Amino acid sequence: MKLIHRIGYFSVGLFFGIMLLMFFLGGKKTSCDYSPEARVLKNIRIKERKFSAEAFNYFEANKLDTALVSKSLEDGDVDFGRSNTNAKPCNIYLVTNEVNSAILELQIENCDSTATIQKAILKD
Repeated sequence: MKLIHRIGYFSVGLFFGIMLLMFFLGGKKTSCDYSPEARVLKNIRIKERKFSAEAFNYFEANKLDTALVSKSLEDGDVDFGRSNTNAKPCNIYLVTNEVNSAILELQIENCDSTATIQKAILKD
């Protein structure tokens, strides 16, 4: 079989395989969270969220919407250098996100069933 025929058959099979995957996985909420940062953010997003008194007071004092936490968990970055991933009983992560040309930093305690926002700081 000539090389051009092989490439043609491979291309047709690849096309139908991709179409089949898009058909089966298209309507589902599948995700490919393979990086450590994506896994941590997804893990925090799926848990029940609580706010410490300090964090909630900060949001109220600065007239910030708590929906910024959800936005930060979607678009934010985990600063592993400043996080305490070996804390007992729960890991503590620092999540940063740009909000209205300022940086919102969230300190989140990630336990087995809940994620508690301990501190929030908005830096210009």
